[in-house]
Amino acid sequence: MDYALSRRMGQMRPSAVRQILKVTEQPEMISFAGGLPAPECFPVAEIAQCAQRVLGEAGPQALQYAVTEGFGPLREKFAAEMQSRGVACAAENILITSGSQQALDLIAKVLLDPGDCVLTESPTYLAAIQAFQSYEARFVSVRMDEWGLVPEALEEAIRRERPKLLYVIPNFQNPSGITLAVERRRAIYDLALRHRIVIVEDDPYGKLRYRGTEIPPIAAMDQEGIVLYISTVSKTITPGLRVGWVAGHPTLLRSLVIAKQAADLHTSNLDQRIVDRYLGDFDGEAHIGKIRTLYGVRFALMEQCLTEAMPDGYSWTHPDGGMFLWVSAPEGVDAGAMLLQAIERKVVFVPGRDFFPDSSDCRHFRLNFSNATEEKIRVGITRLAEVARLALQGVGG
Repeated sequence: MDYALSRRMGQMRPSAVRQILKVTEQPEMISFAGGLPAPECFPVAEIAQCAQRVLGEAGPQALQYAVTEGFGPLREKFAAEMQSRGVACAAENILITSGSQQALDLIAKVLLDPGDCVLTESPTYLAAIQAFQSYEARFVSVRMDEWGLVPEALEEAIRRERPKLLYVIPNFQNPSGITLAVERRRAIYDLALRHRIVIVEDDPYGKLRYRGTEIPPIAAMDQEGIVLYISTVSKTITPGLRVGWVAGHPTLLRSLVIAKQAADLHTSNLDQRIVDRYLGDFDGEAHIGKIRTLYGVRFALMEQCLTEAMPDGYSWTHPDGGMFLWVSAPEGVDAGAMLLQAIERKVVFVPGRDFFPDSSDCRHFRLNFSNATEEKIRVGITRLAEVARLALQGVGG
């Protein structure tokens, strides 16, 4: 049967990462593709204790329907977390979502009409592209350098395109690993305020800094209610508990609540209460410290292996935290073609073109270091370097 799909489906594309993850099921495949946290860091025993306590002490309530805004004590904890980051925030400023991905969908649903312009970094998070595409947004990418989004390029794009939203990932950006410099955060906020543009500040990795000094979020500057700040427990506790949150002005949150009621009524009540109990009963900061240490070691090793093995002409970013780095190949190299050769050598990565809304750039690729053991990093980068040398031969390198 030929199904009459909606017009918006014609603009949407599948997640390249999800497609590539199917390949990682092959034996001996080393994956630098998925944005997966290290499973050995999941607090399995602690989560089991929390689940047992929640069900033992408030089982009927935990298994019942709940309010859309989220579990009150957990909203208070997330508000306190925001305050610790320098953001003026109370529980009324928090909406709990089913992961931060749902937050992106709700924001797009509430704020975007077909044809509205969304400004993004170049490159940007591919699942955000998917979320905004589903509401028929128009994308304009804004240039980045080693310090993040370039304010002069942003101002030019704002004047030319009259955007509805600016979407940014300030800390250890996915896919590049770049952190937006503090002075640029102020310049970008001032531009958005002047032109009355909503900033969607996506910060799933901000707690995963393993070197350098923490930088306050853009939301900490916001006195006018133009910033919607998104985060999640997926990278600091576990992605299996689908709990994220949006912090913003209560007036805008009320619209997000209505949109969420149409989507899923509320985030899993049981998941929320387990997260709340975990944050109350265990030392979450000490746990995050262990994650930072592990990721710092794995990044340093991957950087060392790249330096020793990759041929001349390739370069990569040097993040201070997070889970990714971004490799740039010489002009003429197609990372998509490299991936096919890499799969033959049992190593995979994500080609960069899917991180650009117009799929315009083919010579970059993303590497994830958080979910690979030290041995797999050594072996995998050796295999990747072989592919990189072959790719240079193809362009006369």
